[in-house]
Amino acid sequence: MPVGGGRAPLRCRPESMFIRQLKYLVTLAETAHFSRAAEICHVSQPALSTAIRNLEKELDLNLVRRGRNYEGLTTEGERVVGWAQQLLSSYDAMRQETVSAHNNLSGMLRIGAIPTTMPVVPFLTAPFQDAYREIRLAVLSLSADEIVRRLDNCDLDIGLTFLDEAALAGFRIFPLYVERYVLAARDPAILRNRTSLSWNEVAELPLCLLTANMQSRRMIDAAFRTAGAVPRIRVETDSIFALYAQLRCSDLCAVVPHSLLSLIELRDETSVVPITPLLSRRIGFVARRQQPQPPLTETLLEMALQMSLQERFDRLIGRP
Repeated sequence: MPVGGGRAPLRCRPESMFIRQLKYLVTLAETAHFSRAAEICHVSQPALSTAIRNLEKELDLNLVRRGRNYEGLTTEGERVVGWAQQLLSSYDAMRQETVSAHNNLSGMLRIGAIPTTMPVVPFLTAPFQDAYREIRLAVLSLSADEIVRRLDNCDLDIGLTFLDEAALAGFRIFPLYVERYVLAARDPAILRNRTSLSWNEVAELPLCLLTANMQSRRMIDAAFRTAGAVPRIRVETDSIFALYAQLRCSDLCAVVPHSLLSLIELRDETSVVPITPLLSRRIGFVARRQQPQPPLTETLLEMALQMSLQERFDRLIGRP
């Protein structure tokens, strides 16, 4: 026992083994199932269980509550998982840094995007991947709240979301464009040769809108309420691509951010007009405030901030 009766120092072990133990623990916490965690980590269940038990011995803590099956983390385990997520994020960033020192970026970049921005993601990532062929992307459609939560937990590297959220305090934000909401319709006769429509006029049309749990829809509902209008909603969907399909294949109209028009910019059958008063939101990247920034994140930001997305999307509103 050390002098003074304190706890014996942790045994020195290869870093790669320690990192694997942390990954196993974090994956177990995410899946809440030993077999699924082992499958994701590409190891046998006994190997994963043994590694986590060894981590518990090394830390002299019980991290997992065990019965016949996985029963969750202990209080100490939940705290260790939080630290493990931060350590693994820093470890991945360090590995990216060493690779970038050889001018050959590679690895996985995890992007969370609110649903209405999913059509925009390829504009931002295609040049990035063209320049660095070894980079892989994981692009997840998430709510604004979930993006914040996953960034905090180091489950995401960067988010594409609304920038005027109070929950973003403490993050780095990078404005990209202002999305403007417009009315889109397949039949131009519905628009009666108007160059714009009021929210009251839009409310009288047969509409397909996103579901009420989505933030974009809540903004649209607020605009209708302010105008004192009750919209004629025929179809609701939580998929921006299902909304697009309804717009193309039915007589329904849709209220959409003008960036979505990039999906249909080559299709002459869709007509678009602005809605007054204007409804708009700032959109941009959000990242954890850390220095140095991981090379993959920093490189994507450098390339994306040079793009003229605002000009590109604003031109789409002027289509016939």
